[in-house]
Amino acid sequence: MIVWAAHLAAPMVGLWLLISRPALDGRWHHDAAHFWLVLAVAAVSLTMAVLVGEAARRRADIRLFLVGLSFLVAAAFLALHALATPHMLLGGPNELFASASPVGLTVAAVLAAASAVDLPATLMRWSLWLGVGAFALAGALAWLAPPTEALSLIAFALFAAAALRYYALYRERRAVMLLSVMTAFTLLAESAVAMAVGRNWQASWWEWHLLMAAGFGYVAYSAWVQYRNEGAAAGLFSAVGAEYTVRRLKAEYGAALEALVEAMRGGPRASAMEVVARRFELTEGQAAVLSRAADALAGERDQIRKLGALVAVGRDARVLVSDVDLLEGAARRIAEAFEGYAVQIGLVEDNRLVFRPSLACGSVQIDSVREAQAALKCREPLVDAYGNLVLPLIVKTHPAGVLIAGRGSVVPERDAALLKSLAAQLSIALENARLYRQLDVLFRQYMSPDVATALVADPSQAALGGAVVEVTSLFADLRGFTTFSEESTPGQIVTMLNEYFDVATKVVLGQCGTVVQFQGDALMALFNAPARQPDHALRAARAALMMQCAVDKIAASRPGWPRFRVGVNTGEALVGNIGGTQLRNFNAMGDAVNVAARLETRAAPGQVVIGGSTLDRIGSSALVTPLGDLMVKGRRQPVPAYVLNGLREEDMWRS
Repeated sequence: MIVWAAHLAAPMVGLWLLISRPALDGRWHHDAAHFWLVLAVAAVSLTMAVLVGEAARRRADIRLFLVGLSFLVAAAFLALHALATPHMLLGGPNELFASASPVGLTVAAVLAAASAVDLPATLMRWSLWLGVGAFALAGALAWLAPPTEALSLIAFALFAAAALRYYALYRERRAVMLLSVMTAFTLLAESAVAMAVGRNWQASWWEWHLLMAAGFGYVAYSAWVQYRNEGAAAGLFSAVGAEYTVRRLKAEYGAALEALVEAMRGGPRASAMEVVARRFELTEGQAAVLSRAADALAGERDQIRKLGALVAVGRDARVLVSDVDLLEGAARRIAEAFEGYAVQIGLVEDNRLVFRPSLACGSVQIDSVREAQAALKCREPLVDAYGNLVLPLIVKTHPAGVLIAGRGSVVPERDAALLKSLAAQLSIALENARLYRQLDVLFRQYMSPDVATALVADPSQAALGGAVVEVTSLFADLRGFTTFSEESTPGQIVTMLNEYFDVATKVVLGQCGTVVQFQGDALMALFNAPARQPDHALRAARAALMMQCAVDKIAASRPGWPRFRVGVNTGEALVGNIGGTQLRNFNAMGDAVNVAARLETRAAPGQVVIGGSTLDRIGSSALVTPLGDLMVKGRRQPVPAYVLNGLREEDMWRS
């Protein structure tokens, strides 16, 4: 830009030298040269006016319209100035020769400055009246005949303002035609200065003619070069347009590219290209470039879609799911991502490779099951006689299945690489799914489902330590168990415990409680840990009553079996994993838990005793018999205790 500014400043330096040193300001009076020079400049300006005006009409762009109108007004008054050249068409000096150029240049400057403003597109409805108004203004100025110096000053200020605004636009868009228009307006501003101070028929006077010729000529030359490069005139002045035109063009180009991308995916590509080329008046070269861009974009999106399948297969493995469900989802996702491909997955079941219909998307012609078995045996990808890619699925060094993908011909190298990655990801997904199921079964056999689910989802929760939360603890043991054990065989003892603990566990889990441990004939359960329950005290009370009801039914036919006594209490406790680095257990520790254990010892067989804190949280729905403040072992302060007889408006525990 510094070089550009230096070149544009040179005419002003030259003008200053000519004016400050009159001896250098030589005189050359040649009517014919003037006539043909100005007429040629007018013709160039008119040509630019027509081209820009056509672009304005096609785009409904007010900025382009005003630029074109500015060129048209300048062309008209330059033509008048040329025709008024003395001794050419007219006999001698005349007023039109002196006034035409200043008037035309001033009106052109007004229009140029207006074009630099961000005007609404609705002004295009008034385009005819704007043109009439511009020529009416020129007529009024010609009739008023203000001093040339005044008109030149106005023209200079307006052209300079327009040039500055177009410079700002050029910094945003960096388009050749924007630079050309900015340069033209700068040269026209300089010509206005030369017009005001130049002496007729002397070098300073000829300078403004040359500056105008350079201004319009530069725009014409830039347009010609742009046309030669692009081979079409439709988009020559698009960058000069208003912001809304530029946005609309970008949207249209984007829509055209999207249409082409869709065509690349199997639609009528040639016809789509023809429509786009005709819509934007593209040359064959431009259409070819756009086609390559659409090819690249289509390829990129295709790659993203296929990589998305890879991610989705990995995500599906993060939940408890059967092998068949996992592979059904994988087959569907792979077929959706790899358009035109048929996909089939075989699964090893009982040491046999089985192809389930539900694990196939599309029809895959398999040369023979032997090909798939060969891929499993060598654990390497194979290509069968139909061009299908046969990929083994390996889980912990053992064959687990095969992924077969084909499209009726040889699979391209890029797709083959992605399919191999998918097969590897699918192998990992199978391994993870099986591991999750094994862990889930293992955990649920030894701990509450809530604890098992929490550990499977987040193994870090198995770390030592925990958090202090309010819980309701439930303790139950069998009164008379020692006597029963003395009189029974070990087998009978285990049968009794299993039957009692089975119904007790079902009751606790039915109320979303957590069975923490079995210890001899005792059971401990927690509510509000690890899963949070706003009504944990009520759930624990309900579970205790239902437990006694279920045990009563069992004991009714076995009169010699002992009965449960249950204690329930609510309060804060440290809940988490307690133990050592080699062995640990999920548990709760705290005074409230100890009180629950002590209350259980104060209950009679078949009875539920709750603490005062539990009653406070249950509220009026609890049907209780007060036991008063009890002194329990290991505690200095008494504990308010109550026998829980039932829950008001609830009778399901009796069933």
